[in-house]
Amino acid sequence: QVQLVESGGGLAQPGGSLRLSCTASGGLIFSFTSMAWSRQAPGKQRELVAQITGGGNAKYADSVKGRFTITRDNAKNTVYLQMASLKVEDTAVYYCRTMDGSYWGQGTQVTVAS
Repeated sequence: QVQLVESGGGLAQPGGSLRLSCTASGGLIFSFTSMAWSRQAPGKQRELVAQITGGGNAKYADSVKGRFTITRDNAKNTVYLQMASLKVEDTAVYYCRTMDGSYWGQGTQVTVAS
């Protein structure tokens, strides 16, 4: 079955950077699958942060536009989220998912604090 495994979360200072990775396995035709990153902060609704088609076309939430970059390496079945100029309000659990919502990763905590 399909598994999405995230890595790369942790603690960063405001203004700092982190890169999240998500590797897919288990039968997903990755290169044809649109992928996305969502996040959920305590007490807030889950938010779609960034999405990318199999061909590499990306879209972003207004809250992260210009600061976050989603990319993918289809040869490695991996999607990345490069986060820069981090803000305290970026603190959340970040989830990798297929864009259609069929599959989700377990989530990785990102904490931005000084």
